[in-house]
Amino acid sequence: MREFFGGKRLPPFYFMSIALCVITSLSNGEIHSKGQFWASGYIGDDAPRGQSAFESTVGYIPTLSTGKDFSNNILLDMEWAFRTVNTFSGDSLLSDYYKTHRAWIRLATEKLDIRLGLQKIIFGPAQVLGSLAWFDTFDLTDPTGQTDGVEALRLRWFPSNSLSMWSWAILDENDYFSFGGRAEFSSALGEWGLSLHHDPSDSLRMIGQSGVLIQQPHNRLAIDFRYDGFIGFWNESALILSNESEIGLITIGSDYTVPLGKGILVMAEFMHIAKRTTVDTATQNFTAFMASVPLGIIHQIMFISQVNLTDNQAYQYIRWSSTYDRISLNFILSMNPKRDDYTISPEYLPNSAVGFGSGFQFIFIYNH
Repeated sequence: MREFFGGKRLPPFYFMSIALCVITSLSNGEIHSKGQFWASGYIGDDAPRGQSAFESTVGYIPTLSTGKDFSNNILLDMEWAFRTVNTFSGDSLLSDYYKTHRAWIRLATEKLDIRLGLQKIIFGPAQVLGSLAWFDTFDLTDPTGQTDGVEALRLRWFPSNSLSMWSWAILDENDYFSFGGRAEFSSALGEWGLSLHHDPSDSLRMIGQSGVLIQQPHNRLAIDFRYDGFIGFWNESALILSNESEIGLITIGSDYTVPLGKGILVMAEFMHIAKRTTVDTATQNFTAFMASVPLGIIHQIMFISQVNLTDNQAYQYIRWSSTYDRISLNFILSMNPKRDDYTISPEYLPNSAVGFGSGFQFIFIYNH
């Protein structure tokens, strides 16, 4: 993980620089590079007070990787990526972000995969309302497809074609180690997953993307299932237990490809959250609907509707994408609740025009 030198935390890029040098020397100096650049412009009708209705973003993620194949089907490789994002409100800088995006080294065989460093850990069949989005920030409405990573040691073991075992230890920003594991099993009846995780931290944090906040050490238990037949069907059920609360999350979903033209994929999900503490009990319900229509091999239309049934808030999203070899053009129309529709104080809402009210956005993506 990260080392200490002179009482100070050693940044991940030092470790990855050493690893890059070592593996590069083993692989005869072959370093592979790729990257993703994006630029967007957004205009909306509910910008924060004092800010422009026009907001723009420029981002870039360069990535370097190298590796070496040894005898007996052993692979040693690594990847390093850096993320830069600058957001402007009108012609004023609203925020900037410069941070390591990925920094991992991996040892892999036919049966074993061990990865150390800043990486993504993502699992579960849900597509929008994920009860198992414990460690990722993946968002289906983001055409870049990026997600934050965690600093972790992750091990995956594949004893057979139908069974895989995971284990991980994660270091958070407050220097707490959390750890857990997962088993995945495939059969004619579908794909099953069982996940466990223990988090000893007492800092306030959000679990996944569900909006659930917790500030006590806790344990997470979950079971998930997916079946692909005439229709696709899945379920994610999670239980989060601490000394002061019990939180249950259930997501059920289904998808079907309507046989019209090149096929119209439709998907629906429902999530129920129940939280019981020593003083009260609260529940929340959400629904999501998605339809994706390909128009030839280049163009695609995607529509996503999310509804918070508890607060009676709706989020609508429609995107026209044109994807070429390396370039993607995305035209997005969104309709969301306005700032005044939320019960929390405005200073606690994101300082951005995106995600509030109605707006139009264009995103240009270049992958190389």
